[in-house]
Amino acid sequence: MREIIETKAAPDPIGPYSQAIRSNGFIFISGQIPVRPETGSVVEGNIEIQTHQVIKNLSAILLAAGSGLDKVVKTTVFLSNLDDFSTFNRVYEEYFREARPARVTVQVSRLPKEVLLEIEAIAIA
Repeated sequence: MREIIETKAAPDPIGPYSQAIRSNGFIFISGQIPVRPETGSVVEGNIEIQTHQVIKNLSAILLAAGSGLDKVVKTTVFLSNLDDFSTFNRVYEEYFREARPARVTVQVSRLPKEVLLEIEAIAIA
């Protein structure tokens, strides 16, 4: 079984993909960047500000799927600069202190719309 998850509370995809897919008891969330869902514009600011927006977007998709941040089991984090790692970690921990999902964090040379980070996630439905 495969179900597409869509919500206007998170940014529309900027390509031919779904915000998330529910399959076999899991929700697979596409990479989210710091974009305001209302305007489609990038949230200007530092890694802290952008991380808050990305996690708000993830949360909105999870809510639409009937899940939540507490059900996240794995994230993959793409940072444009690993020098932002400790600040990113501080914000990330505010949201995932209890859930403590498995995680991969890598530095990449470039992200869509020149943002500072992108996060994809897998959660329990």
